[in-house]
Amino acid sequence: MTRIVNEHQAEAWNGYEGRHWADNHARYDAVNGGFNDFLLEAAGIGAGDRVLDVGCGNGQLTRLAARRAREAVGVDLSEPMLARAREQAGLEGVANVTFERGDAQVHPFRDGEFDVMLSRFGIMFFADPVAAFGNIGRALGPGGRLAFVCMTALEGTDLGTVFGAMREHLPTPTGQDGSGPTSFSDPARIEEVLGAAGFRGVGCERVEADQLWGRDLADAAAFLGAWGPVKYHLGLVGPEAAARAREALTESLARFERPGGVRLRGTAWLVTAAR
Repeated sequence: MTRIVNEHQAEAWNGYEGRHWADNHARYDAVNGGFNDFLLEAAGIGAGDRVLDVGCGNGQLTRLAARRAREAVGVDLSEPMLARAREQAGLEGVANVTFERGDAQVHPFRDGEFDVMLSRFGIMFFADPVAAFGNIGRALGPGGRLAFVCMTALEGTDLGTVFGAMREHLPTPTGQDGSGPTSFSDPARIEEVLGAAGFRGVGCERVEADQLWGRDLADAAAFLGAWGPVKYHLGLVGPEAAARAREALTESLARFERPGGVRLRGTAWLVTAAR
């Protein structure tokens, strides 16, 4: 039986949130796929490497890593997204990749099972991040290396501007900077957590990539409004406040509409370290 300790996240990612990501996998890859090359380059994956992708979601990064490696394993809490990941691997003919349901904090990895750990925005929600990275480190073994991206603080970013426009009508969908999705937004905390988990040589580099949220303004506003954190917070207020928040969302996105779609400039910390 799969052991799960992060029950709150497991509930979310096996409910609406996970289904929405699985059903819209191509759209979410259009949002976050611009960070793939940063990760793959930083990881320096070789043909003999065994790769672990933590919080793999729909598995795009896992499949890209597998094409460079001996094998790749994606681990996630979300059954809907894992099913999509397996389906896409079959469609793309990637045979050296597997996907497992598991909580990385307690998953029974074998000691030294992997050479490289990757994650694309999948490490911000651990119930106990030191324990989680300690368990991942055990799976990597001495000399193992990691590369992940996580959200920066929202203040001063395009996404922060969009969320800020709704603030008069509902709480910030991602919570305050330094919590929730931005729980790893402070490089000092990243270094502290990874150091306590047994990693050394921690590096944090700010990277940016275009994020395509929709083909036009109406499409982007509808998609962002259906994104789990936004949808949840819209449900916390009355219908009039929710309608005003949606109007503010659409108005704030208008400045980012370009030929070919609505693009925000996404920011992330690219984190590297060695076991």
